[in-house]
Amino acid sequence: MTGRGARGLRLDEAAVRSLCAQELAGWSLRGKRVLAIVPDNTRTAPVDLMFRVLHDEARAAGAVAFDVLIALGTHPPLTDEAINRRLGLTAQDRVGRYAQTRIFNHEWNQPRALVSIGAISEDEVAEISGGRMRERVDVTINRLALQYDLLLIVGPTFPHEVVGFSGGNKYLFPGIAGQEILDLFHWLGALITNPGIIGTKHTPVRAVVDRAARLVPVERKCASLVVDGTALAGLYLGAPEETWEAAAALSGQIHVVTAERPYRSVLSCAPPMYDELWVGGKCAYKLEPVVADGGEIVIYAPHIREISVVHGALIRQIGYHVRDYFVKQPGRFDRIPRGVLAHSTHVKGIGSFEGGVERPRITVTLATGISEAECRAVNLGYRDVRSIDPRDWQGGEDQGLLHVPKAGEILYRLRQDPFTNPRTAA
Repeated sequence: MTGRGARGLRLDEAAVRSLCAQELAGWSLRGKRVLAIVPDNTRTAPVDLMFRVLHDEARAAGAVAFDVLIALGTHPPLTDEAINRRLGLTAQDRVGRYAQTRIFNHEWNQPRALVSIGAISEDEVAEISGGRMRERVDVTINRLALQYDLLLIVGPTFPHEVVGFSGGNKYLFPGIAGQEILDLFHWLGALITNPGIIGTKHTPVRAVVDRAARLVPVERKCASLVVDGTALAGLYLGAPEETWEAAAALSGQIHVVTAERPYRSVLSCAPPMYDELWVGGKCAYKLEPVVADGGEIVIYAPHIREISVVHGALIRQIGYHVRDYFVKQPGRFDRIPRGVLAHSTHVKGIGSFEGGVERPRITVTLATGISEAECRAVNLGYRDVRSIDPRDWQGGEDQGLLHVPKAGEILYRLRQDPFTNPRTAA
């Protein structure tokens, strides 16, 4: 593995190019076809820089193809304009310098776009999940992945509500995977709960992801990135498991803020890259651990007008609820994909469901372009966005107020964290 990373480090293009040239020289790329797998626009990272450098260095090393697959998971496909923005391209670039580079959106819900590469057995799932789940899962992946000699994962690492820390093989599963494996490990993460898993390095969900990756019959490499603000503070190149280890360690230093005491009200401001609640929910996930019992997270996002383009109808059908609302009503939600159930409970936060009564630990309120009627219908709080003045939260830490101007990627947790279980992998 080749890499550099440290808090406060700023890797410029020259440093990136030097690291990539050094590492790619040992990959024996001559005559090989490379498929770069990159995230969509909901992750902060210099993907444009990495695309430009990796394309050049792979071609210089003799690769005969360098194509790109957008790891959407279940997000909507990117338009040509959005693809160009992600990769730093112009329309002229697409027909000029990069005319030979094909760019694809992942199609998670199109059977023709997927292929099975094996299965994880019932016993393996039970062992990995610590007995929380017992079922066999078919592992499917975008069939394009099998048409190349090398899969090159390119993406950032942050604390993550489902897997602990994102990055590495997670850009394969769920990034370019089918629904069955996605549903399994998202629900496993929901069973553990967001506060119990987020910011934990080795988790049962990470074990599922890495186990699925071992079934991929194509060589895998990874460029694991760590950003500090918008600057590149870490770049690690090599095997996905090794590069992710290094990136997650640095992310834990850069992307975690430790609070001494909980807050009663948090204004969590969603950046423009979160254009629907399906991804804007990260503004709740990253702040839930520092909200006091009975407190409130306000997701402030005047630009968000959709719950989810892809999953909205299902979410409106079930609403947002704590985990036990689903767990303690077996059979009632069997027709709902568990990835959707997981999103629901992650946004709502932890709580209890006893005797038919749901008691969330905190209140999650939307101050967005989503109407009051729709917020109430899906079991979330509502505030008129025009009634919010962020200055009311600024500087109010002593009064139990917290203002987070760009939420969704930085994890806030308490120094004496009552939620994280250091034995989540047990």
